[in-house]
Amino acid sequence: MRTFTVAERRARLGRRHHLAYPAALSEVTDAVLGLHATDPATPYLSLWSRVADFTVTDLDEALYARREVVKQLAMRRTLWLVTADRWPVVQAVAGTRVAEAESRRLIADVQKAGVAADGAEWLAAARTAVLAYLDAHGPTGAADLRAALPELAGNWDPAPGKRWGGPTPLSPRVLTVLGARGEIVRGPNRGGWTVSRPLWAPTAAWLSGSATAAPEAADPDAAGTELVRTWLRAFGPATVEDVKWWFGNTLTWARRTLADVGAVQVDLHGTPGVALPDDLEPEPDAEPWCALLPGLDVTTMGWVDRDWYLDGLRDQVFDRNGNAGPTVWADGRVVGGWRHDDGGRVDLQIVSDLSRDARKTLQRKADELTEWLDGTRVKPRFPSPLSKGGPG
Repeated sequence: MRTFTVAERRARLGRRHHLAYPAALSEVTDAVLGLHATDPATPYLSLWSRVADFTVTDLDEALYARREVVKQLAMRRTLWLVTADRWPVVQAVAGTRVAEAESRRLIADVQKAGVAADGAEWLAAARTAVLAYLDAHGPTGAADLRAALPELAGNWDPAPGKRWGGPTPLSPRVLTVLGARGEIVRGPNRGGWTVSRPLWAPTAAWLSGSATAAPEAADPDAAGTELVRTWLRAFGPATVEDVKWWFGNTLTWARRTLADVGAVQVDLHGTPGVALPDDLEPEPDAEPWCALLPGLDVTTMGWVDRDWYLDGLRDQVFDRNGNAGPTVWADGRVVGGWRHDDGGRVDLQIVSDLSRDARKTLQRKADELTEWLDGTRVKPRFPSPLSKGGPG
């Protein structure tokens, strides 16, 4: 049985996630299947760490002008940045699954709130109204849709009796369902790159104006095989639980799809794992590398079994719900976190032992990121103890 050491897995991570070897924007996005985008600043900072001379305009043009990448609610009900070519595959594997769960919850809450006796009928009418309005008027914001369409009227209480509860509009949840179904997509953003205020557009119309033709629906089984094979190429070797968790699916689905790609059992420094049958050759050592990654970066969040790269810092760089804050990396391991100091500069909080050269390289990167941000402060949506100035 092939045995993978921690050192070899870390070398793979640096090379295959383009942290040791930068690449082009679309190549990076495709290599790791997609970039986390729940926090609007994350994909920009993730690409800054992986694409040479990256600018905010580079991603804005790819999103809104060339439309070669798109944001999609998919795996684990997380918002992802994926390429337009890969969008139908991600939709088939994860988007539809998320949409079904969101639809069930919305229908139940519509009925529970007394908005309509038949929640499914209410949702169908709201869907028809939204799609018709967008077809007629083009990209439109959520507030404008709510004001224009009586079919979206209605409130629910997410936490009855709690101070964080109270009447809450149902209309954003309709857009969430339609987005997860792949019927509408986030178009131009009215906010800056650290704020999410998208205008919604019909997916087919939006992507028909992209550099590639509007995508056709993908077969779910074939799509699952394609995505798991690509995922293992970037994130493998990994455990079966990693696959189950990353795709937000069942253990049965993970095992069946791994069998479809011909995954073979391997040893991960004492733990059973899987890898592609044509990906068992020894990984060459990567050149020394360092990186500053944003909160929820796809690499930091890439596995459910994380001890091999967290260097004992799980409680310092993740919050209690398992969301990663900004991290500092050196040669495939997390060595600390980063935040802004009182003057707005990127402040490193290194808590692991590092060589003098590595510390100098990281400080240089922090200075470069400070200059790149040009006064913009990035506040992670899910701050970790270190990013809040905790132990360090």
